[in-house]
Amino acid sequence: MSRTLRLLITGGGTGGHTYPALTTLTAIQRRQVAHDVLWVGTAGGLEARITAEHGIPFKAITTGKLRRRPNLRELGTNIADVFRIPVGVIQAVVHAARYLPDVVLSTGGYVAVPIGVAAKLIRRPLVMHEQTTVVGLANRMLARLATRIALSHESSLEHLPASARDKAVVTGNPVRPELLRGNQAAAYDLFGLTFEVPLIYVTGGAQGSKQINTLIAEILPGLLPHAQVVHQCGPAWIEQMRAIELPPELADRYHPVPYVGSELPDLYAAADVVIARSGAGTVSELTAVGRPSVLIPLIPTGGDEQRKNAAYLASAGAARALLEPRPTAELLLAELMPLLADPGLRASMAEAAHKLGRVDAADALCDLLLEAAHWPR
Repeated sequence: MSRTLRLLITGGGTGGHTYPALTTLTAIQRRQVAHDVLWVGTAGGLEARITAEHGIPFKAITTGKLRRRPNLRELGTNIADVFRIPVGVIQAVVHAARYLPDVVLSTGGYVAVPIGVAAKLIRRPLVMHEQTTVVGLANRMLARLATRIALSHESSLEHLPASARDKAVVTGNPVRPELLRGNQAAAYDLFGLTFEVPLIYVTGGAQGSKQINTLIAEILPGLLPHAQVVHQCGPAWIEQMRAIELPPELADRYHPVPYVGSELPDLYAAADVVIARSGAGTVSELTAVGRPSVLIPLIPTGGDEQRKNAAYLASAGAARALLEPRPTAELLLAELMPLLADPGLRASMAEAAHKLGRVDAADALCDLLLEAAHWPR
C-alpha cells in the first residue's frame, strides 16, 4: 500500500504501561508496515524518557489522578487534579485532531483518559489494553469508549463493565522478544556460578525493594548452603548488601548487583526460581519465560492488583505467593526450601507458568490494531 498507518499511542507513568506499548510498536515495525507514530504522555512520566531514547515523536499533556481513597495530605493535590483533567482533555483533543490517527492504542495510566475521550470526539478507533488481572480505574472509564479491548488475562473479563465485555479479547501482555532468547551459559559465566546448587534470581525492580532486600539479608545464612543467589538490590542498597557478613565457604554464592539490564534474558534462562514483586510486567515475563517464582506483592497498590496477580499465579500452580502484609523471613525460607529440594516440583511449576504465558501477545495486539484501523494484514 502507498498509504501510511498513522498510530497514536498513549499510556505511561510506569514501565507496566509504557513497555507493552513500545513492544507492540516494535511488532508493527517488524512486520514492515508503513507507519507514522505519535506518543502522547506526561512530561514527567517514564514514557517521555523512553520515547526520547527510541526517537519516537512525543507530545506532553497535563493530566490529573482521581484518588479513590484520598487522605487529608492529598486533598490539595486532588483539588488541583480536578482542574488539570479538563485542561488535559482539551490538549489531547488538539493533538489528536491535528494528527488524525488511523487508530489509537491506549495502554493505561491516567494520561490515557484524555486521549481516549479525544479519540471518541474525533471518531477514531480506540484499542485499549489492560495489563493486570484486575482492571484499573482509568481503563474502566475508557472501556465504554473503546472500539476493542485487549486483556492480558481471561479473569479480567469480569472486571469490565457488562456493556463492554463483547468488545474484549484476550491477547496477553506484550513482553520484549529478547527475553525469550536468553543464554543460560552466559549468565553462569558472567556471575561465576556453579552447577552444584540451584540458582535464585531476586529482584525488587530497578530501584530495589527495602522489604525484599531485608528479607534476603535475613535468610542468606540458611539459604546459601542450598542455593546460589543473584540479587538485583537497587543502586541505593548495593553497598549495604555487599557488606553482609557470610561464612567464607558460602560467600561466593551470593552476587548482589545494583541493576540488571541487558543480562536479564540470560538470568531468566538460568534461574531455577525467581523471587520478585508481582506487578503486571513481572508476571507477564515470568509466564512468558516459564519460570517458577515466589512472589512478594507490593501492598497496597491501586485495587490491590499485585496481591491479586500473585494469587492468580499461585492458584494455577505457577508460583508461591506471600500474601500477608508483612511476610517474615522464616515464611519466605519455608516457601523456598521445598522448591530447592525438588527439581520435579520446579519443573511442574515452570510448565504451569508457561501455560499462562502469551509469547505472541505483541503480535495479537498488533493484529487487533490493524483490524480496528481496517488495515490489510
